Amino acid sequence: MKTALTIAGSDSSGGAGIQADLKTMLAQGVYGMSAITALTAQNTMGVAGIQESTPEFLGLQLDCIFTDIFPDAVKIGMVSSADLIRVIGEKLREYKAKNIVVDPVMVATSGSRLMEDSAVGVLKEALFPIASVLTPNIPEMEVLAGMEIRSPEDMEEAARRVGEAYGCAVLCKGGHQQNDANDVLYHDGKTRWFYGKRVDNPNTHGTGCTLSSAIASNLAKGMTLEEAVAEAKEYLSGALLAGLNLGKGRGPMNHGYRIPGAF
Repeated sequence: MKTALTIAGSDSSGGAGIQADLKTMLAQGVYGMSAITALTAQNTMGVAGIQESTPEFLGLQLDCIFTDIFPDAVKIGMVSSADLIRVIGEKLREYKAKNIVVDPVMVATSGSRLMEDSAVGVLKEALFPIASVLTPNIPEMEVLAGMEIRSPEDMEEAARRVGEAYGCAVLCKGGHQQNDANDVLYHDGKTRWFYGKRVDNPNTHGTGCTLSSAIASNLAKGMTLEEAVAEAKEYLSGALLAGLNLGKGRGPMNHGYRIPGAF
């Protein structure tokens, strides 16, 4: 069985973060492992609090994983501070990690900030150059590319700008657009669109985690990046179509979101 590691925060409500990642990896037939960057107190209505791991403890988690069950792929999700990002970059370089998927989680679906402003620059310096692919949504892509995105052409330009700057592939996700669920991949100087039909489902908490961990799982199984993205997008669409409606809170803060990664 192939192996994959998620480096991300814990979602106490089980719909996003490492919980969604591990459920997704299991559903993809991959053995999942985790290094926890932070504990979060959250539910379907938002994030109430964040308790970070120390850099030393995060480093110890990574040492234990890489010296025993070496992962065939790595997914990086919520990392809220610069010190933690530096540790991740150092350890992944030290162990020569491969198939690295970076989901630059900056803001939760509920609107809660999940990354310190000072950490964004370190994220670019420490992790982007070793990433196989980045998977930002449009609001995150606007921050990374330093431009507004209002059209498919803007998505292509932003992905190209970031990909060329850091020498990695970039999947710009269009799910935050109102009328489509189309994503564009910039890879090796070329762009490819992955078209999807918007699913009328308010339960979207954790969709970014699910997609990125599915991509990592597929890379671990030996798929090309294009194949991994296509398969992950198909899996996510199926999960949305079968989404459960578990939470009580369905106000404007959270849109009633929830998607369990593997069901």
